[in-house]
Amino acid sequence: MTAIHTRAPVLTMRAGRRALQRLQDNPLSAADVHVIPGAAGGPKALGLSGLDKAIFGDWLPGVPQERSLIGSSIGSWRFAAVASTDNPKAQLAKLAELYTSQRFAKGVSAAEVSRKSVLFLEELLGGHEDYLLNHPFYRLNVVVVRSRGMLEHDTRGRLSLGLMNAISANMVSRRHLGRYMERGIIYDARLKTPVSKLVDFPSHEVALTRDNLLPSLLASASIPLVMAGVRNIPGAPEGVYRDGGLLDYHLDLPYEQPGIILYPHFTDKVVPGWFDKTLPWRRGDATRLQDVLLVAPSQEYLASLPDRKLPDRKDFEKYIGDDAGRERAWRRAIAESDRLGDEFMELVERGRLAEVVRPL
Repeated sequence: MTAIHTRAPVLTMRAGRRALQRLQDNPLSAADVHVIPGAAGGPKALGLSGLDKAIFGDWLPGVPQERSLIGSSIGSWRFAAVASTDNPKAQLAKLAELYTSQRFAKGVSAAEVSRKSVLFLEELLGGHEDYLLNHPFYRLNVVVVRSRGMLEHDTRGRLSLGLMNAISANMVSRRHLGRYMERGIIYDARLKTPVSKLVDFPSHEVALTRDNLLPSLLASASIPLVMAGVRNIPGAPEGVYRDGGLLDYHLDLPYEQPGIILYPHFTDKVVPGWFDKTLPWRRGDATRLQDVLLVAPSQEYLASLPDRKLPDRKDFEKYIGDDAGRERAWRRAIAESDRLGDEFMELVERGRLAEVVRPL
């Protein structure tokens, strides 16, 4: 008897209640997509490079229309790359290579990581700022956190104590984080932010300009103790700004939009805040996510990668003294990610996505 071999899926698809019903009624079209979120996650973004290229380079351009890109941390960097040129595939490849080729000495200071991050953003976006701010279709939204209390300090002792207090408060209730952080969204003023009124935490919105573009992107990825805080983003309330993922790790937000929210993600679940990563009972709100279609690498796909996972920040420690080894592993993961994009395009072009999507 001849063996029958089936190809293991490389993507996992999850959809909120309304999105699932919509997909069962009609095949997904690029015209359905008006909002794309991008989560915090550092180097994990490299493992989505091929999926991003397919979505932003091949699929969405077929239906040019106004779309909100909302990201925290590396999510905002991915989307800044996408919106900064008429060749998003090339910019996404450049982002992946710049990130991969970063090297840090053991015990590197937060100030040095921030200095290198500024150079990174300048090399990625330098000369493209005006195109991004005037992109014909994409509207960038950058999520940041304004520090409160002891989180305003960059001295290691005070900041560490402030983080410990915030972690303890979050264990009791996520709402207590409002004592330590205020959400900021730096947004393209040509289109309102893609969320309804934010009442879970103190929040403010600031129009995106040439002056605050790079500072807000830097702040959005400034992990406490790893990078220095960014002081006084132009146009925003005075203060020290940090990684948007602290409050909005996977962007569990009250989205307000027509159609489906397409969410290319690192994992098949939504974790509200950075401090919730170790709290399995903290998951995204079903009502806020009811229009979301989440697209993530499958477990079978992850098992095929170097170290059986996407690249992550811990690899800088795992491969300490072997930067060339880390770079080889990351470049292989980036190359393999083209399979994610290929499968996504096959599913949408053949109208088969509803056959594989499951409830979120």
